[in-house]
Amino acid sequence: MQIDTNLLIFIVAGVIIILLGWVLYLHIKIRRLLFGKNARTLEDTIFTTQKEIADLRNFEKECLAYFTDVEKRLGRSVQAVETVRFNPFKGMGEGGTQSFATALLSERGDGVVVSSLYSRDRVSVFQNH
Repeated sequence: MQIDTNLLIFIVAGVIIILLGWVLYLHIKIRRLLFGKNARTLEDTIFTTQKEIADLRNFEKECLAYFTDVEKRLGRSVQAVETVRFNPFKGMGEGGTQSFATALLSERGDGVVVSSLYSRDRVSVFQNH
């Protein structure tokens, strides 16, 4: 019976030491949480975090509105440019490939075509919407 009591005391002392170590570990973790860089209490930390989250949500809304506007404007801007050179008087032996047509198109296919006809005596430039 004497051995069992000593063994029991040893086990209880071990459990107490483990629990004290755990309490000390938790105390250090709580102290770090409560005494952060700028906050004096946990409540200040929570309020600061909530305010930062609200600011981030507002920033997200502003960014989405801005990017939506940019996408709309980008769809109306020039997306494709193509130039073709040609000889409009091929059968008569005049001119050459100095004439051209250039298309400036948006994403929707809207745009403008600028063309030029070159002959020996004059150059004509045309624009079509």
